[in-house]
Amino acid sequence: MDPRPHSPRPIAFAPPFIDEAAIQAVERVLRSGWITTGPETAAFEEELAAFCGVPKVVCGGSWTGLAGVILDWFGVGPGDEVILPSYTYCATANVVLHRGAEPVLVDLPDPENEDGFNLIWAAIEPHLTPRTKVVMPVDVGGWPVALNGWKDRLTTWAREHGFEASHPNQERLGRPLLLLDAAHSLGATLGGHPVAPQSDIAIYSFHAVKNLTTAEGGAAALALPPSFEADEVHRALRTLCLHGQSKDAAAKFNSSGRAAWRYDVTTAGFKCNMTDIQAALGRSALERYPSDLEWRHALCDRYDAGFTGWEAAILPRRTDAGRRGADHLYLLRLPLLDEAGRDALIDRLAAERVATNVHFQPLPLLTVHAERGERIEDHPNAHRAYACEISLPVHMHLTLDDVDRVVAAVRRGHDAILNDVSAS
Repeated sequence: MDPRPHSPRPIAFAPPFIDEAAIQAVERVLRSGWITTGPETAAFEEELAAFCGVPKVVCGGSWTGLAGVILDWFGVGPGDEVILPSYTYCATANVVLHRGAEPVLVDLPDPENEDGFNLIWAAIEPHLTPRTKVVMPVDVGGWPVALNGWKDRLTTWAREHGFEASHPNQERLGRPLLLLDAAHSLGATLGGHPVAPQSDIAIYSFHAVKNLTTAEGGAAALALPPSFEADEVHRALRTLCLHGQSKDAAAKFNSSGRAAWRYDVTTAGFKCNMTDIQAALGRSALERYPSDLEWRHALCDRYDAGFTGWEAAILPRRTDAGRRGADHLYLLRLPLLDEAGRDALIDRLAAERVATNVHFQPLPLLTVHAERGERIEDHPNAHRAYACEISLPVHMHLTLDDVDRVVAAVRRGHDAILNDVSAS
């Protein structure tokens, strides 16, 4: 008999969930002979549009690629400003820097007015200037920003303070674009409705760790005002996702005659189209997504039950009278721990075979932003939230018993670290 103590199975942080239906969907596409952008992608776009409550969706190779082509479509460039939170992943700002524009980083609101890890309108408004071309809030962890009325507020602000349009699409809109970083929030709701229509464009991520995955990929849900024709914007963004080429492979294949191959390049676009292989994964996942969401809610409800009443913890925002999150992440704050204590807890949990993470390092902590002159001292609320935040596992392979085990390990490890500090 092995005398060593039994080692519990490891609990991973966010492994992808690929069921047999997804495998069969990909196999079907592989056997079809058409694997790049084609009918499967078109069908996925239509199904996502219905799910998101918008007239059109554009699928792409990544959230980042789509965000970049949308900024290009809106004419964002040098001298322009894009408002975004300092508490976000680097991609939110990277796409702005790539255009030569200025990311205007906004700290989290004061703790007494905070909305989870999200920005509120009162935090954004002081940073608006006539050079603001885009406001890009982030649904951190899947908790939706309270966007109700923001488009009207931006219109009023532009009318009263001036909006310096430098591109035809900026002139058509007449105000900053409300571009929602919804990478985490597919399935979240505002007032019982999908979040996308509250923005002008909402961009979702389908990266491997997301609630719905296509391995890599993303989708932009279009909810622009009537001055923009949805089909026209869809075509323009699709073109930008494929080098600015006027015909994609499917259009060439479905044409006939000796000029079928001929195409034009109307603008210097990029290469970030979605393949039909990715779309097949996405369609399969979208079909089961309502039940996946319910399981994620159940897992996070179990976390809430395990941590409610524990004075050492600040639980994440997940529901209120008008909103329901997508429970992409469970962002727990432990304010009795400093950053070193939080990291020590991560090590203790790893020793117990529980994987965790941190979301996110505020942007001024990253070299690329520090070298631009951004100071973490100007973002004290984001820094304080980050220093004690730990992200716990939430995924479709997790059981309720697993959650109980994580809760017990977190509480046990937290108390041990405080005891060690007291003893020293």
